[in-house]
Amino acid sequence: MATVKKDDRLTSSQSSLCVGFAGVFSKTVTSPLEVVKILNQIGTFHCKRGFVHSFVFICQNEGLRAFWKGNMVSCLRLFPYSAIHLATYKNIVHLHIDELGEISQWRAIVAGGLAGISAALATYPLEVVETRLIAQNCQEPTYRGLLHSLSIIYRNEGLQALYRGFSLTVLGAVPFSVGCYAVYVNLDKLWQERHVRFTSLQNFINGCLAAGVAQTLSFPFETVKKKMQAQSPLLPHCGGVDVHFNGMIDCFKQVIKNKGVMALWSGLTANTVKIVPYFGLLFSCFEMCKQVCLYRNGYIISPLSYKLKPGVDQSLGPYELQEFKRYLRNRKSHETQSSSLGNRW
Repeated sequence: MATVKKDDRLTSSQSSLCVGFAGVFSKTVTSPLEVVKILNQIGTFHCKRGFVHSFVFICQNEGLRAFWKGNMVSCLRLFPYSAIHLATYKNIVHLHIDELGEISQWRAIVAGGLAGISAALATYPLEVVETRLIAQNCQEPTYRGLLHSLSIIYRNEGLQALYRGFSLTVLGAVPFSVGCYAVYVNLDKLWQERHVRFTSLQNFINGCLAAGVAQTLSFPFETVKKKMQAQSPLLPHCGGVDVHFNGMIDCFKQVIKNKGVMALWSGLTANTVKIVPYFGLLFSCFEMCKQVCLYRNGYIISPLSYKLKPGVDQSLGPYELQEFKRYLRNRKSHETQSSSLGNRW
């Protein structure tokens, strides 16, 4: 998957801030595509006439703000998800690195999948709330915000409703990891050079390609999961789901029986269109935020460029650099005082 590259010149809090800000910005900008994707997966009436018509229909029936339904919950979920994912990934990788401190691409991808499952488990109720907020008509809402949604779902449907469909996250991780691995093991052949020499643009293309293949393979599991999250007998039209079912396996059967096999990939167009702008905004926004932090830390001469500051050792960490600057200031001050004292004598 495409990920932002760690820079040791940033503090841990600065790295988290840059990743968080980039994630929130890219999610917010591409939210209309996410809304259309999820509504297609659920099978609501908005999406009966295809991808393009979905935008027109949503706008006519619910207004422009409908394209950002659930976006705040999605952005809030990003922070605990990222923190848990990163911590779990580091711990798993640490168990599998060899004596040279390296890990195979396959094991790294599996570690990423396991870390994703762990993070999803901890934040799954927020994903359910996001799906319910997107599925409802914002002109006649059943749920009003995160806390209200959690309390209503828990009170009326029980705790299990907040984890309905989670098993599909685990099942979907298998084809997702296989898709990532299939792309990454062929990158050397694709670019006809070793992966250590890839440019930033090549890495961006690789990330988008891996995301596209992996998400396409795991999309049927994601579609059924969204239907299970949205369906509720307490909601109008059972949450807008286009088939009625009892459990995961019955959902697969009903979708194939009533809508055909290809219905399991409903919303794939919106998802595919979203990949490039999402990762493009994620990378560019992260780099802009990173430049500001590097400028504040004293590594570059301007927050608008990556031109290095003369005389600054770029291998030093931010705290080491600050300590070194403090040492130079104290030394200069001591030399000035000694010179002043010598002139008096």
